[in-house]
Amino acid sequence: MNKPLALSVLAVSSLVASPILLAQEQQKSSYRPSPFTVSASRITTANADVGVQGNELQRDQWMFDFKTGMPLGKKWFVGAGVGYDNLDYDWRSSSLKDNTQTWDKIERYRASLSLSYRPNKNWMFMLAPKLQYAYADTASASNAASYGAVLSGMYRFDSGNMLGFGVAYLNDIDEVRTVPFLAVNWQITENLKLGNPFSAGFSGPAGLELSYQLSSDWNVGFGTSKRTSRFLIADEKDTAEIDEWVSFARVGWDISRSVSVNAYAGYFFNGELELNPQNSKEDIDNQGAAALDVTFKF
Repeated sequence: MNKPLALSVLAVSSLVASPILLAQEQQKSSYRPSPFTVSASRITTANADVGVQGNELQRDQWMFDFKTGMPLGKKWFVGAGVGYDNLDYDWRSSSLKDNTQTWDKIERYRASLSLSYRPNKNWMFMLAPKLQYAYADTASASNAASYGAVLSGMYRFDSGNMLGFGVAYLNDIDEVRTVPFLAVNWQITENLKLGNPFSAGFSGPAGLELSYQLSSDWNVGFGTSKRTSRFLIADEKDTAEIDEWVSFARVGWDISRSVSVNAYAGYFFNGELELNPQNSKEDIDNQGAAALDVTFKF
């Protein structure tokens, strides 16, 4: 979430069913995608009023991900990923409601494993444990651990389209959440496709994106999703959570089989900041955003 559009909050993150595994479903059988993927994303948001006390917030974010995966025989596939996010928060005031001090920077470290099983040509099941540390510069990393797991099942039709359902169990900082989501990879026409733009996990469900292939190298997409960011801001259980919806437009360019670039323009709306243990909530005004993501396969 940050200045130019928000992606994962909008941008980039490990998909519902292993992204590398889904990529294999979409590629020609003669082409084997690389087992290693590195991506970097820059996200920025416009200024937004927070609450009614005259505070204002602008966010910038860097996101870095490394993912890999490999088949274990004909029925099993294993994947792994690690990530690091650096979020800058620019506040107008040094305090929030109930005199809670604002924070300038948040660091977030992420790790996940995924195990996929295909008992036959139609079904695919996936289990993905996840671990995350998210904390502000006013808190300690030792108390900022979150863990959970994503479980999903997808059915592949004879047409090659895939549809399924999943649920994420997340033991976040001082809060347990269960997040259901729709898993879909559906080729509507030769060029039009409906799919999941994000990863299901601590940041929320996977969302939906309708994309169109303009040419072999260019594609565009439009989508929406609910995004959640929860992190430790002080002591052992003092947390802040930003919960909001984001809609976006995307332009993608596959420079080569190894390098792709995606630019996003989007809009955050229905945002809310919750502070705990005070259980106080502040509305966040709607704001525009933009993001740029670069992905390398090697």
